[in-house]
Amino acid sequence: MKIFRSFEEAKNIINPVITTGSFDGVHIGHKAILNRLRMLAGKYNGESVLITFYPHPRKVLYPDTAGKDLKLINSQEEKLDLLEKAGLDNVIIVEFTREFSMITSEQFVRDILHGILHAKVVVAGFNHHFGFNKEGNYKQLWDWQEKYHFEAVEIPEQEVYHETVNSTRIRQAISEGYIQRANAYLDHYYIIKGKPENYLVVDAPDLPPLLQVPLTEEFKILPSWGIYAVSVESGLANSKGMAIINRKHDYTSEVLLNIFNEMKFNTDSKVTVSFHKKIHGAINLSDNSAISKINLAIEEISDLIY
Repeated sequence: MKIFRSFEEAKNIINPVITTGSFDGVHIGHKAILNRLRMLAGKYNGESVLITFYPHPRKVLYPDTAGKDLKLINSQEEKLDLLEKAGLDNVIIVEFTREFSMITSEQFVRDILHGILHAKVVVAGFNHHFGFNKEGNYKQLWDWQEKYHFEAVEIPEQEVYHETVNSTRIRQAISEGYIQRANAYLDHYYIIKGKPENYLVVDAPDLPPLLQVPLTEEFKILPSWGIYAVSVESGLANSKGMAIINRKHDYTSEVLLNIFNEMKFNTDSKVTVSFHKKIHGAINLSDNSAISKINLAIEEISDLIY
């Protein structure tokens, strides 16, 4: 998958089949759109293209209201990994600014999709809106086909499986610890990617080895406090593991990881932690009962088949 940081960089893509959106989570609905992109790209001997935005538009447009507490399912790096696994050919990452938000829907189609990228096909979900004040929609794309020399394709509601599958519902499931529900919505595991660091629990020396996985972006959503069954991958190395979403003294969260087969891993490399199931609620690592709870969780995770 090729990654571009501007429209000009991407102007030589052949017969681009384009869609736009944040695609946070790359969930089952997004995958329906990406599957259609791939099919159309094959039909026209072209390439699939996603135009996505960073930072999230709500963070820029509504920093004190809708964007203030918005948490995202994926970091930018995680999202790019998932898009590549979904078979996308190209992604254009647009720096979203207030100035960019002022572009009207027709300016976007005329100057960017047609003028720079020479779009062959433009694909939109059934409820997709774009341009200044979200004035653009599929009807406009349909009306502009002949004028701007592209084919407009709509992804109907039934092709996105369930209208209830959206990023908001997935974020809620993750934040409440319903990982299996979130995974079903996503059609893949909720993941955290990062480079583990050594972590020492001074008040609890009998705990198993724990690695801290720092978040690469502060706005990434984390599951509720507790113990989770996870799998850990880095390159060809993989292992079962236990993740603790730990409540710190300031009531923020940190990610602690115990890799069952740590000898296989290069601790200088990033790991991808895939969450499978919540095993236990919040624990206090400095409490004497934490060790027994963690040991029981490790036994349960070891017996799980995944």
